[in-house]
Amino acid sequence: MKILLVLYDGGKSAEEEPRLLGTTENKLGISKWLADQGHELVTTSDKEGSGSEFRKHIVDADILITTPFHPGYLTREVMDTAKQLKLAVTAGVGSDHIDLDAANERKITVAEVTGSNVVSVAEHVVMTILSAVRNFIPAHEQVMNGGWDVAAIARNAFDLEGKVVGTLGCGRIGYRVLQRLKPFDCAELLYYDYAPLPKEASDAVGCKRVEDRDEFLKRCDVITVNTPLHAETKGMINKEFLSKLKKGCFLINTARGALAVAEDVAEALESGQINFYGGDVWYPQPAPGDHPWRSMRNHLKGGNGMTPHYSGTTLDAQRRYAEGTQEILKRFFNGEKQEPANLIVENGEYATKAYGQRNTKTEEAKEQVRTDGNA
Repeated sequence: MKILLVLYDGGKSAEEEPRLLGTTENKLGISKWLADQGHELVTTSDKEGSGSEFRKHIVDADILITTPFHPGYLTREVMDTAKQLKLAVTAGVGSDHIDLDAANERKITVAEVTGSNVVSVAEHVVMTILSAVRNFIPAHEQVMNGGWDVAAIARNAFDLEGKVVGTLGCGRIGYRVLQRLKPFDCAELLYYDYAPLPKEASDAVGCKRVEDRDEFLKRCDVITVNTPLHAETKGMINKEFLSKLKKGCFLINTARGALAVAEDVAEALESGQINFYGGDVWYPQPAPGDHPWRSMRNHLKGGNGMTPHYSGTTLDAQRRYAEGTQEILKRFFNGEKQEPANLIVENGEYATKAYGQRNTKTEEAKEQVRTDGNA
């Protein structure tokens, strides 16, 4: 079979660090394994435009593998050219770069390595929350630039203790964020989600569910966004959404960049409606040089905590999603059933309500790992 692998170029870093598996140089560590079985592997970072290597090789590829960090966008138009495509694998979590309706129509299986990055992203969220509340980034920039003005930093620095922190979406990542925040003695830990957590899970971290989204937004001092991207959530962080936040809210998004309207976020930050916007997800990726999030600031010349999309691609996460990708491929080659929790669409049907219609069998499997350490 022909496998097309779309990854980012690691350059010298990947040459020096072989554990950077998510790079074109190190090919998820599966190059020899595939060759030994007689499969053809084409690896590229060139994914944009009709003349790209991605578009050239997708036409006769049997399998596409890509990551959320450097996604090959598998649109309906691209699928129209991919007559042999049978399987699309996300090496990581988040398959919104794929037109899932079109995949269903063509009965292309879409799978991802569920749970491979949940700890990594949750840790990044907590790091970003602390950096935001303590005004760490402007403080660090000040000393790096030769300055020393404690008052200019301290005027916008707070304790996390006593603050109301909420997660918009409380699945595997959102729940782990709340777990990690429990020792900080926040005034409240809240969540908004379509379904309540199991009682034992919410009791374990002392969190409360808010059923009305507007009520949730206005109560939180800090909000972390951990919801999937689909038709109903795309662009939801817009002017209306932002106007409902408590003034001066700290907003963190490590879910997907397209959940937000970039210009609306920048305007809210610069006006003071929000005090901080941080995270690592952009749209498109890589972000263009003139993207407003690269330069936006609040009125105190801070408030920007954006990084490249790397929260879910630590070296530990790369090992997990590389191993998970190999397992998905192994099952596919052997004609074996995939792990239900890894399936997004199969046989023309959605396998998870995170992206589409509910499939009871697969959803039950996903619920079993909703809050445990195996997610």
